[in-house]
Amino acid sequence: MNIEIVVAQVPGLQRPDLERWVANEWVKPDQHDGEYEFYDIDVARARLIRDLRDEMEVNEAALPVVLSLLDQLYDLRRRMHEISDAIDHTVPEEVRQKLAAHLAKRGG
Repeated sequence: MNIEIVVAQVPGLQRPDLERWVANEWVKPDQHDGEYEFYDIDVARARLIRDLRDEMEVNEAALPVVLSLLDQLYDLRRRMHEISDAIDHTVPEEVRQKLAAHLAKRGG
């Protein structure tokens, strides 16, 4: 999708804002023949940035730090899901039960 479609899909988003976010590499669309090509993930990222700025009143100077921390959090969640999936598919049931009991004792 092009930039106009993204702006239309995200209430409160203005084209100059999105262009600045792309220039700052906060949103990373593909580029073909000098035109941006946005995907659903880019729209979600633009919506997140807009929410942080407008709803949570995070100023743009702080956005790089907040976005970096959120990216780290999302990456850790993805990795934890991968580990959980690997445990579910490779570890014997007895070991999984011991792990679950250990985590339950620790409040996890």
